Amino acid sequence: MTEPRDLAIQALFEADLMGRAELGDDTGLPAKARRLAEGVLAHRAELDRTIEASSDNWRVDRMPAVDRAILRLALFELRHEPATPTAVVIAEAVRIAKEYSTDKSGAFVNGVLAALAGAERP
Repeated sequence: MTEPRDLAIQALFEADLMGRAELGDDTGLPAKARRLAEGVLAHRAELDRTIEASSDNWRVDRMPAVDRAILRLALFELRHEPATPTAVVIAEAVRIAKEYSTDKSGAFVNGVLAALAGAERP
């Protein structure tokens, strides 16, 4: 069974590549995955500004699309899902990065999220 975060990342990746700001009604996503993806899309501009400020020498639009989606979702969870422990948010983001992105993405995502988590949840 695919985890809601994985499904949300896939939906966010697709929306990003298609240049869409909404998911549409036909995604077939489970409720949690849809809630997470829609939350990210609703807050994307502010999430991107924060990610960019925390990632040395990397503009969000230059990051691999999968990494962008992962960082957006994780930051959204840090800000808007207080019941989810910080360690879980980071561990899941790193797991997804290692599974779906480049060889270096796990370390990159971990580094950016460590900085973000310190600022978001001191």
